[in-house]
Amino acid sequence: MEPAHGRLTTVETVVATLASGALIGLVLGLVGGGGSILAVPLLVYVVGVGSPHAAIGTAAVTVSVNAFASLVGHARGGRVKWRCAGVFAAAGMTGAALGAELGKAFDGQGLLALFGLLMIGVGLSMLRRRRAVEAPDVRLTRESAAVLLPRLVPIGLGVGLAAGFFGIGGGFLIVPGLILATAMPLSHAVGTSLVAVTALGLTTASSYAISGLVDWPVTGLLIAGGFAGTIAGIGAGRLLSSRKRLLEIGFAVLVVAVGSYVTATAL
Repeated sequence: MEPAHGRLTTVETVVATLASGALIGLVLGLVGGGGSILAVPLLVYVVGVGSPHAAIGTAAVTVSVNAFASLVGHARGGRVKWRCAGVFAAAGMTGAALGAELGKAFDGQGLLALFGLLMIGVGLSMLRRRRAVEAPDVRLTRESAAVLLPRLVPIGLGVGLAAGFFGIGGGFLIVPGLILATAMPLSHAVGTSLVAVTALGLTTASSYAISGLVDWPVTGLLIAGGFAGTIAGIGAGRLLSSRKRLLEIGFAVLVVAVGSYVTATAL
């Protein structure tokens, strides 16, 4: 592993970083999730971060900041199931801490190859239509704990392990995981997932930062670009709301294509 060194010495690198952040934010605004999975490939192949481990650590910081910003809006709209989120996040943080340590010990090119395979799997899963089985009033109480806890804890642990290992927010895993565990509506699952995404991102980012594997200048520019991209994406998403499924399919194809390139290059 090589420590991250913030060396933004050229205008091209600054522009590439801002553009990468804007693309991630644009995707988040358009399709409501999944943009963070593009962060590591963009940092490695576009921005030019030399170490895959530094790219993962930098992406984790960015993911947690973006997720927290989005969480504020969802919380104000009453779309967060806080008790379910707390349990899921606590289990996920344990998994993320373990996953981050495993990821740092893993060979950089091998880690990129596995990341590429994960992207392919995620992209293919996004092509499947979601089933609408909902329990809008689900709550974690003393009465429901016996049913919900055995579902929330292991799923949260598994998702956290993957999020920490690959340095991703895991929203594309957390949302279906929450729905599987509680049958809450998609709108609440998205809002609730942001608690876990923020927590897992901070856990992973802290682990990598302690090891000197976060490029802070790149992180700042990525967040700035992401903020602008998110605003543009939300506006475009409203205009294209009637074609949301088409946007999701297009993004899924992009994820599969990038994942294939990452895997082939790493191998």
